[in-house]
Amino acid sequence: WQNLNRMDEIVRLNISNSHNDAVSFEQKFNRTISIPELKSKLQMLTGTSAAGMALELYRDNKLLNTIVDSDEHPTLADYPVRDGMRIHVTGCCLWQTDAPVPKFELSQEEYDGRRDSLRSFLRQNRLGKYSEESLAKSEAPGTEETDSKMKLAAVGARCRVQTKFVPPRLGEIMYAGRLPGKCGYFVGVKFDEPVGVNDGSVDGKRYFQCAPKYGSFVALEAVEVGDFPALACPLDDEL
Repeated sequence: WQNLNRMDEIVRLNISNSHNDAVSFEQKFNRTISIPELKSKLQMLTGTSAAGMALELYRDNKLLNTIVDSDEHPTLADYPVRDGMRIHVTGCCLWQTDAPVPKFELSQEEYDGRRDSLRSFLRQNRLGKYSEESLAKSEAPGTEETDSKMKLAAVGARCRVQTKFVPPRLGEIMYAGRLPGKCGYFVGVKFDEPVGVNDGSVDGKRYFQCAPKYGSFVALEAVEVGDFPALACPLDDEL
């Protein structure tokens, strides 16, 4: 009985974060973990400071709960977590925030050397910018394919965004180019539904206007430009 309980206490969750909307990965957590402990682990995985970190629980693209540390909900078990759900992390990167966080502060070199960080996970599994394709592109940033995609990613064009662990999302391109402190080209998208992570701004700088949760900046490779009709409002079919 105790062994069964221990097995039931483990939950597999996908983790995404506001600093890279195109990357999501799976992690195992004990349901009895306290919320402060959970934030500490997520800090190591995503580079987002535990101080001021906000957590949202999703099933597919539907927001179920905001996870907060409180007397009524002190552990992960106090939320309706199930295998395959997603926790989205928002907040300031440790190396981008101006607020002093002496207990958790890491230099780029220290973070790069950790084996339990998101960067280490991507590097070991050759994902994201560490994939062979991305590494090759970084060595030759002016490739014809990249140039062609950038020309197609014109402001106002309709697009479909496909990222790992997240269903395809439709929207309109609002920005295309580089972002300070980030590698590669990014596309700012205003989605048809609240399935994004921001309001058109990132790291305190605004690139376009949209409602909260309707905007995201995604890697150029995750964007397909085409004739994708805007999603119709359900009320349009009702009298």
